[in-house]
Amino acid sequence: MTKASVLTDGPLVDWGPVEAPLGEPVSQTSGRLLEGGSGRFPEAGYWRCTEGRWRCEIARSEFCHFLEGRCTYTSDDGAVINVTGGDTVWFPAGWKGECRVLDTVSKVYLIV
Repeated sequence: MTKASVLTDGPLVDWGPVEAPLGEPVSQTSGRLLEGGSGRFPEAGYWRCTEGRWRCEIARSEFCHFLEGRCTYTSDDGAVINVTGGDTVWFPAGWKGECRVLDTVSKVYLIV
């Protein structure tokens, strides 16, 4: 399946609100699994998320390429990652901090 077909082959699955919102609005997520899921790894997919802010804790290392939007990840140690469409980010297992989506983002990802 190519990236183009991931975006165009039918509607995305509603994955609901983020787990640990930090105020309003509460980000809503949707996407499509391409591999894995339900506790099986590696997991790969397409993810879309609306504006909002939440607590983020990365249990397993994640590689992601953002296709659109704008967000900021701030780690508990204060390091800031500003992300816009076209950026590629690696989150090591154990990363903890806050995510703030400023403009709806979408990404393709791989969790190992």
